[in-house]
Amino acid sequence: MKLYHCLDARSLRPLWALEEMGLEYELINMAFPPRFSYEGYLDINPLGTVPTFIDGDLTMTESSGICHYLVDKHGPHSIGMTVDEPEYGDYLNWLYRSDATLTFPQTLVLRYTHLEPEERRLPQVVEDYSKWYLSRLRSVEQAIEGKEFLVGDRFTIADIAVAYALFLGTTLGLDERYKPNCKRYLAEMMERPALKRARERQHENLD
Repeated sequence: MKLYHCLDARSLRPLWALEEMGLEYELINMAFPPRFSYEGYLDINPLGTVPTFIDGDLTMTESSGICHYLVDKHGPHSIGMTVDEPEYGDYLNWLYRSDATLTFPQTLVLRYTHLEPEERRLPQVVEDYSKWYLSRLRSVEQAIEGKEFLVGDRFTIADIAVAYALFLGTTLGLDERYKPNCKRYLAEMMERPALKRARERQHENLD
């Protein structure tokens, strides 16, 4: 297996999952944006996005989907859930809410605060989508009230997916407006040894 990755990008989700599962993989660390910095990347992933994950003849580009694939294809493992578990539906809902509902508005905040030239930055868009993201965190705040993990009374890839969204918010300064449960949950997730290993590996052989 091979994972193409950029520092703290959404590819951190599958990288974290690989480390939690103890699987063997090759990590290709790239400067962002890889479509410009990594020669031939558009031939590997025409979208030019990260992650790109390769397993044999399979190529995947969606971070939460790769996590889902890993636990189903290379499990069983405790960080995955099976269809016969009572909270399986909630598990899937959190897994895919993490990007469609939580990470999406952050990408607009990122674009219009860091990626666009100064003259094209739009403070109103930044504020509007910051509020959108923070309002959707209410579901996380409620779900982890008095709980360590989102579902099943154990750590799963749903926690990886959602915790990454919370982590991304810290890089944009949005964590200043996090509520107590989200702050506590993120701090606990950041202490997981597998995530620490994953973040250390980001600096290996940077191309």
